[in-house]
Amino acid sequence: QVQLVESGGGLVQPGGSLRLSCAASGRVFSKYAMAWYRQAPGKQRELVATITSGGSSTTYVDSVKGRFSISRDNAKNTLHLQMNSLKFEDTAVYYCNAYHNPWAWGQGTQVTVSS
Repeated sequence: QVQLVESGGGLVQPGGSLRLSCAASGRVFSKYAMAWYRQAPGKQRELVATITSGGSSTTYVDSVKGRFSISRDNAKNTLHLQMNSLKFEDTAVYYCNAYHNPWAWGQGTQVTVSS
């Protein structure tokens, strides 16, 4: 079973930036398309961005296009989410997981956008 540990969240002002990281255990990370998800208070978890196993193709939910960038380093079993021009509505707990057939969820990392 793959274990996922997200980090890099914090409190940031609108317009600021954060870089999230996700460390995955095991040896299968590089074989899977990965994704970042987020869950805001009182809302369902939503898909934010995806990346193919080799990193050649990415997708984004419309609300973050042009502001967020997903990337991965298969040699280090890590996934990243660069978040720029953050908005109040980006406040949520952010999770990483496999895009298809997700593994057990990690604890997530809290991102709070506030002035």
